[in-house]
Amino acid sequence: MKLIKKIAAIMFAFMMVVSMSCNVKAEDTEGVYGQKDGSITITGALQGQTYTIYEMLKLESFSGTNYSYKIADGWENFFKEGAEGAAYMKKDENGYMSFIAGKDGEADRREFAQKALAYAKKTTGINTKSESTKVNESTVNFTGLNLGYYLVGSTTGSLCGLDTTHKTVEIKEKNGVPTVEKTIEHGGKIDSNKQSNSANIGESIAFETKINVSNGAKKYVLHDKMDSNLKLFIPTVEETGPVHITANKSTVNPVYNTDYFVDTNISDSCKCTFHVRFSEEYLNKIDDTVVLTCHYYATLSDNAEINKEMVNQTWLTYGDNNKESNRSETKTYTFGIPVLKYTGDVSKPLAGAKFKLYTDSNCNEESTALKFNLNNNNKYRYDSTNGKTVLTSFETTGRIDIEGLEAGTYYLKEIEAPKGYNLLKNPVTIKIDSEGKIFVNNSTTENTGDVKVENKTGTVLPSTGGAGTTMIYLVGALLVLGSGVVLATKRRVKNK
Repeated sequence: MKLIKKIAAIMFAFMMVVSMSCNVKAEDTEGVYGQKDGSITITGALQGQTYTIYEMLKLESFSGTNYSYKIADGWENFFKEGAEGAAYMKKDENGYMSFIAGKDGEADRREFAQKALAYAKKTTGINTKSESTKVNESTVNFTGLNLGYYLVGSTTGSLCGLDTTHKTVEIKEKNGVPTVEKTIEHGGKIDSNKQSNSANIGESIAFETKINVSNGAKKYVLHDKMDSNLKLFIPTVEETGPVHITANKSTVNPVYNTDYFVDTNISDSCKCTFHVRFSEEYLNKIDDTVVLTCHYYATLSDNAEINKEMVNQTWLTYGDNNKESNRSETKTYTFGIPVLKYTGDVSKPLAGAKFKLYTDSNCNEESTALKFNLNNNNKYRYDSTNGKTVLTSFETTGRIDIEGLEAGTYYLKEIEAPKGYNLLKNPVTIKIDSEGKIFVNNSTTENTGDVKVENKTGTVLPSTGGAGTTMIYLVGALLVLGSGVVLATKRRVKNK
């Protein structure tokens, strides 16, 4: 009976070795523990990473396909009854270890390695060695090792369990560096690459950040830094959270406040608006085929500066040393139209002209007239909720400074001219492109400076009958007056 159990333990160990994604060189067919003639070589090692090996099981001896593993120093509590390791490996009555049937699949081994690595980092007395990659080298070597079953970890995550049964073992780095990609999905006018947009003040903008997960994912924290004029939308229903995350595999969709946590109370040292922390239990479930997409909204604030880029930047920290991934950013703009109302020449500003700004060329639908509020700087700022549609040119300056618009084509229609001036017949067509450049009345030449709008005064028109009739009246009056003078003179002579 004991012989059968020992053979079964050996077979389980053999299955464990075969299932590992390691390339073992099989020049040696036997060996014993304690001769320190084992070695592990990691190929494809990542620059700037530190690799650590932990002796988990002692290989007392091997011969051909016969193996005898026992628990190495420091691991007793990990494998004791009820502990995490006991859910994956079992110890027979003679102290020999093997994987439990049904708990040696790829997903199980990944979970096992992560839990073992977490245990190893907080436990003293484990036989451990660490090596870092050298500049311009992608190979790390560990030599002089006892034969056994080793856990290999790195600052990006765990690799896999190894054995040095054949003394020399080579493993290829499976972990990668995670990457992030930020885009704008909704809100305003979005460029084709989804990396920039323009928006109206007060508009809601939907952002997405994709996290391309790498093997051995651990200690993932997503950081997001927004411009001060982009305000994160926080829902009133706490259960939903300000950030919603989905996975490209429905089986690993994370749950808010269980698998990930959002913190908007950030200290200045973090230099970000919010961050998202993933639980280690969740990260242990996923692999490098998973893409996590983070969705959230931000509102463009009333104080946004026109023609100035507002940057939203995202990056990920990961691993034991909080390594940083690439940074991905989007840019948001809001634009303005500087209008100068004048008469005669631009040195003569004209006050009191009233306009409305429309988004349709007919300018006859009140619903398409945009609304604005006049601020303390005499600027008309876009306000779709509480604003008014009438824009009036200012006294002394004749200006109408319109601010807070997305790119597009607008129609400025005069609805009331100052007294004594002619009302403009046609609206002024104003196009703002994605760079904030202005083109007036379908011109292909950029309008630099102000959009100049002239009003002309009317002339005094003649009365009914025309100037000829007036002249007759004048001549007649003079003749009558002359006749009176002659008559008075004759009378005076006669009396004498």
